[in-house]
Amino acid sequence: MKIWFDVLTPKQLLFFEPMINRIKKNHTILCTSRDYNQATQLAKIRNLKLVIIGKHGGSKRHDKLNASLRRAKLLAIRIKKFSPDITISFCSPEAARVSYGLNIVHICFSDSPHAKAVMRLVIPLVQKLLIPWIIPKKEFVKFGINIKNIIQYRAIDAAIIAKRKIPKNGKKLAKGSKRKMILVRVEEEYASYSSKKRPAIPIIKEIIKNFRNEEIVVMARYTSQVRYLEQTFGKKIRVLNEVVDSKILLENTHIFVGSGGTMTAESALLGIPTISYNAVPNIIEAYLVRKKLVIRETNPKQIVISIRKILVSSNLEIKKKSKKILDSMEDPYPVLVKTMKSVLK
Repeated sequence: MKIWFDVLTPKQLLFFEPMINRIKKNHTILCTSRDYNQATQLAKIRNLKLVIIGKHGGSKRHDKLNASLRRAKLLAIRIKKFSPDITISFCSPEAARVSYGLNIVHICFSDSPHAKAVMRLVIPLVQKLLIPWIIPKKEFVKFGINIKNIIQYRAIDAAIIAKRKIPKNGKKLAKGSKRKMILVRVEEEYASYSSKKRPAIPIIKEIIKNFRNEEIVVMARYTSQVRYLEQTFGKKIRVLNEVVDSKILLENTHIFVGSGGTMTAESALLGIPTISYNAVPNIIEAYLVRKKLVIRETNPKQIVISIRKILVSSNLEIKKKSKKILDSMEDPYPVLVKTMKSVLK
């Protein structure tokens, strides 16, 4: 069997990696991506071969549209030649359009019904949709898929990412000091669902003011964010300007402050004290807050109060609870295999 994976982001790469490694033992695999530094550099770290077709569209609507149209055209040529039996993606708009046009069965994963623009483009065209069990199926039905074609698995996607192993040759994070590390992840700015308000900036300012004796590390997503952070804060913080494996980072982190996305969930499931400033409200983040694995706080001064409490606590309870929840989550790979067999009957 021939299977095409379209892998667009670091999250998708880390989520699909174990599935790809298992499937390729018995089937012919093509893994495509786009020219997007965050994904291509991580692929090198994780030793995953990607065929780069097209590029990331940036933040502007017109640029996004043009990049997507050009990429779909280039993919159509490559995929017609490869002739896969099944397409697997994390709701890639280009994979959906090309698969539909070439009559290829398309199985999608998604945990992001809040990404409405992508959902509208993809969901009506897919044959099967696989989602975490905590997301109600009705959240996706409204985008144009029959409820019987939605399959739930008992895990959140960050669990698969959190369970991965770090390769021996994986790039280690050079530690700047022996101080406790407060890691801040800035919000996604380029996605269509994102706010452009930069909520992380006042949080970083407040952390700098109150924790001069700790190491404050800020993880950006784009070159423009790196430049802005360096210009704004100078040497008061350490800005990560290279792609590193998030698990290596988190293993060196004492407190994580994230926007509520996948890395927030990964941090929480690894037992790291985690604060979410909830830049993009979503069902996964709400679940982790309910389970008391994540503290949700949007006020910078209140975030500082939470950090102070964490720094003087052993945090053993959260480590036990996170391990129990992580261990309880299933591997979605068997669910995918069963779904593949069902659509090819």
